[in-house]
Amino acid sequence: MVPEAKDYAFSTQCVTAYDPAHVDQYGASSTPVYLTATFKGLPGAEFDYTRVSNPSRSVLETHLAKLEGSKYAYAVSCGMACLDVIMRLVRPGECVIAGDDLYGGSNRLLELLKKQMHIEVDNIDTTDLVAVEQALQQRAKAHAAGEGARVALVLLESPTNPMIKIADLAGCTRLVRKYIPEALVVVDNTMLSPYLMRPLEFGVDIVYHSATKYLSGHHDIMAGVISCNRDDLAESMFFTIKSVGNALSPHDCFLLLRGVKTLALRMDRQQTSAMQVATYLEQLGFKVRYPGLRAFPGHAVHMRQARGAGGVLSFETGCTSMSEKVVAATKLWGVSVSFGCVNSLISMPCQMSHASIDPKVRAARGLPENLIRLCLGIEDPNDLIADLQQALLSAGAIVASEQGTFVRVPVEDEMELARRQLRAKQPEAPTRPTSLTVSAPGKVILFGEHAVVHGVTAIAAATALRCYARVSSMPMVQLALRMPDIGLDQQWDPAVLPWVLCQNDNDHTTFNAKLLEALSTIVSSSYPPDDRRHAASLAFLYLYMHLAQDQGLGQSFELRSALPISAGLGSSAAVSTCLAALLLYSHEHLPLPDLHEPMPPAHTALINAWAYMAEKVIHGEPSGVDNTVATLGGAVAFTRALPTNDLSENRLERISFDAVRLLITDTRVVRSTKELVARVSQQKQQDPTRVDAAFTMIQHLSAEAKRLLGDSSLSRTDLISSLSLLMDLNHLQLVQLQVGHAALEIVRRLCAERHLRAKLTGAGGGGCAITLLKDSMSDAAIEELVLAMREQDFLTYETQVGGPGIGVLVHPNEHATNLGADATWAEQCGTWIYA
Repeated sequence: MVPEAKDYAFSTQCVTAYDPAHVDQYGASSTPVYLTATFKGLPGAEFDYTRVSNPSRSVLETHLAKLEGSKYAYAVSCGMACLDVIMRLVRPGECVIAGDDLYGGSNRLLELLKKQMHIEVDNIDTTDLVAVEQALQQRAKAHAAGEGARVALVLLESPTNPMIKIADLAGCTRLVRKYIPEALVVVDNTMLSPYLMRPLEFGVDIVYHSATKYLSGHHDIMAGVISCNRDDLAESMFFTIKSVGNALSPHDCFLLLRGVKTLALRMDRQQTSAMQVATYLEQLGFKVRYPGLRAFPGHAVHMRQARGAGGVLSFETGCTSMSEKVVAATKLWGVSVSFGCVNSLISMPCQMSHASIDPKVRAARGLPENLIRLCLGIEDPNDLIADLQQALLSAGAIVASEQGTFVRVPVEDEMELARRQLRAKQPEAPTRPTSLTVSAPGKVILFGEHAVVHGVTAIAAATALRCYARVSSMPMVQLALRMPDIGLDQQWDPAVLPWVLCQNDNDHTTFNAKLLEALSTIVSSSYPPDDRRHAASLAFLYLYMHLAQDQGLGQSFELRSALPISAGLGSSAAVSTCLAALLLYSHEHLPLPDLHEPMPPAHTALINAWAYMAEKVIHGEPSGVDNTVATLGGAVAFTRALPTNDLSENRLERISFDAVRLLITDTRVVRSTKELVARVSQQKQQDPTRVDAAFTMIQHLSAEAKRLLGDSSLSRTDLISSLSLLMDLNHLQLVQLQVGHAALEIVRRLCAERHLRAKLTGAGGGGCAITLLKDSMSDAAIEELVLAMREQDFLTYETQVGGPGIGVLVHPNEHATNLGADATWAEQCGTWIYA
């Protein structure tokens, strides 16, 4: 008797091909090849015609389903036949959302269907969850309004070919389920095979492979495999396969089944060699794209969802002619398209596998013409590296140094040169934008609040809840500030402001107390000093007087917040960051960011410095953490209240981790942060032993949390589970420090009933709690929890932590005119550049 597959390791499963429904009558150790087109028998027999079914294919498909962890698997003639079968599920006029770095054949098929079936295709950067969410949300709203096509399918690749871009499959699937739950999520898993990743485990609907690659491993057949768990999808796709007759032939089924048996063995060698080659090229100074490298942008996401880095990498020489020489000079590396073979291959995608994509489209998607793709086989890696080294030397890409090592020969990067030439040809844009939109995130304290002022490490992270701000020109020389969320609507004549006390001094290191006092007198005529509108107006005018290059320019500033106000979630820092960015860009202290590049560090440093000054106006002596998180995004660990706004002196340690789902609950209990902080200090004086013990425990929890967040090898499930436990323990220490509240305990009880943990966030503020949400938690379960919170008169916000910082809308939709009531229009009205 053959044991259940779950009792075996994957490598063992590969070898033990066994189908209890089709046991060979003679006990053959290899499944026989049934080279027959028809079968004799009565109507209703299992096999009658090989186009529909064949014993060799049935055994193969059963084996493939076991390896994929799926209910169904179908073997067809090639990988593109897989996509063709899947695309039959999309009706004419519907929409497909796909990545912007698709395999060339996939791109070609989608272009064909666009022309023949009028299918709409949106190519987006699927590595950016914000971009994915914006695309889904925009399509969903348009379709609901009767103005757009229905999204039927979302097509993902990870890693992509050949740019090796990494998509968060679980995150993308979750967003699809949120905005367009009926849309199918399809993943091309050819680059990894089921040995390294099984996307069905992340909730996707269909997975397919070009089995010509890793599954076969020898490039002696063409084959494709489709897997799914849904009965309706399986029935529909099988009907297509038997109707068009693209099922895999019996002999190819035999060869594929034979190849699959060595899948694990081959891939272990291939990805080990790939890591050695990638490290070698990286040390030479080439830009290498390989998820196994820790410096690779998608490393953390990839290692969370995959069991290895794979056997394909790409690198840039910076020069197309040089890359051509490198490829031509190799001896062991076969110059060929495809990958996954036992033989190592080298190619230039733009001239081979992706040549069918229009060069303008390749350029728009950032695909370098000089890119070289390496596909590792099972040869000795030292031989491969030696051959690659002689090819690089022959092409002049590297030279020997005086120390006897090799170094890269610098060349002017073609992509950057092309961008500069393109910008030079474009008409010069006005240096001062007449209108501009920016946004900045709020923040939550994950660990360490109240203890951080006593030298304990704390961790703060950006949220996906953001403040949006817009500046536009006014026909009159007036200065207007509107913040509808707090009832602020004020205008000033710039000429009556106390310029003599400022002299347009844009020094962000010295606080001007006399100017602040004079401005307070002006603002007090509209809002009393204890009104938050007074503080917001002061901060704005203080920044304006330091940064306004043209006092005769009429400007209107409007801010809307998706953040709860005065809830301890960094709303004032988000406002300060937005105001600083608007003034710096609209008064030419900074040029607008390049559409093709991330926001420069020099921009974020200056924005953060002025945001800190605005926070000083509002809060007196802020820590500087809130505005830093609002500017830079992500998360930071810090060890004390920061005495300066200089980023280089802040002693902040940035933590890179993938965004995690979070539920923020605002109990709407008004609490004084200053009083709570003072209470802890008083306890430390009265009972230092107890309080120091709590601080020691909080320090341990923060340190462990920082370690977990930085551990890219940790699975997402384990990360969320471990962090949740640490948060629970952190909250218990805060209760010991007497900064808890009965309302927070209600939140914790409601979460505990659903096997979730919650804690206080911030120094007290509005009595907010945070709860990490498990990826496996359904939308219905979350909604049920939200309703339970609402019954307690609590406000809830489902969001993420660890997202981007300050954002600038550099390519706005001309139809976007105002922030709107819900401040979400800006999420879908153009191209954003984020820190």
